[in-house]
Order: sequence, then structure tokens, then C-alpha cells
Amino acid sequence: MVTLSQIRSHLARLLHLKESPHRTALAFAVGVFIAFSPTYGLHTLSVLFCAWAFRLNAVALLAGSLITNPWTLVPVLGATLWTGVQLTGLPEVPSADWKDVSMTVFYEQITPYAAPFFLGGFLLSAIGAAVSYPLAYLAITTHRRQRAQREAEQLPRESGLD
Repeated sequence: MVTLSQIRSHLARLLHLKESPHRTALAFAVGVFIAFSPTYGLHTLSVLFCAWAFRLNAVALLAGSLITNPWTLVPVLGATLWTGVQLTGLPEVPSADWKDVSMTVFYEQITPYAAPFFLGGFLLSAIGAAVSYPLAYLAITTHRRQRAQREAEQLPRESGLD
């Protein structure tokens, strides 16, 4: 029979609760990198792979990767393309031929924007990861310090009740 302590032990291992703030912040930053990467449709697989391959905190990875979600997808896609276009110097608005709407025409019209899209996505990924790591590290260390202070303040009260 599975005991409650065994479940807690497995959950603590899964959540990496005893891991350093550096590793947790790193996992979050890798998740943010994945969120902005232009590999749409593969983000969840990327999170699972990174958690497995690098033994990173899957919850922190997933939290970082969820920056790109249905509500933020359009602004992120727009920023990705805009950044890539600015870096490569292509015209911002692709011309659309609405007379012949087929997959071949669609493919021909978006092909010139594939490289700027990937370039912009990877640049935003790197910037997002670089910005999110110190912010996550600060948040984690501050939270742990405050929690330790609260626990330290509660100990004398609890021991005085005996």
C-alpha cells in the first residue's frame, strides 16, 4: 500500500523542492527560451525533453514556456516576425495575392519570411531567457528567505506553548 509519506517524497522529487535557486531559475529561463522559440507545436515536447535530458525542474520549465499561450500568441508571433524583419531588412507587409488562394501560392508568399521569423524568434528567445533568469532567481531567493523568516518566528511561539 502506498503511504502518504511516499506520495510526498515522490512529489518533492518531481517538483525538485530541495533544488538550488540557480537550477530552478535556470529551468524557468529555459522554459522562457522555449516559449519564444519559433518551434510552435513542439513547445511541450521541448519542455519534456529538457526536463528529461538535463534533469531540470519540469514545473519551472512548463511555467516559463506558458508565457506563450492562446492569449499571448498573436503578440509574440508579431514581435517575432517584426524583429526578424528589422534584422534582415525585408519589407514588413508581405504582398498577398487573393486571386489564387492555394497552398502553393501561400507557401510562395511566406517562404521569404521564414528566415526572418526564425531569426527573430531565436533572438527573442535569448533575450527572454537572459532577462527571466535573474528575475526568477531574485523571486525564488526572496521567497525562500521570507519563508525561512516566518518559520523562524513561529518556532519560539510553538515551543512556548509546551
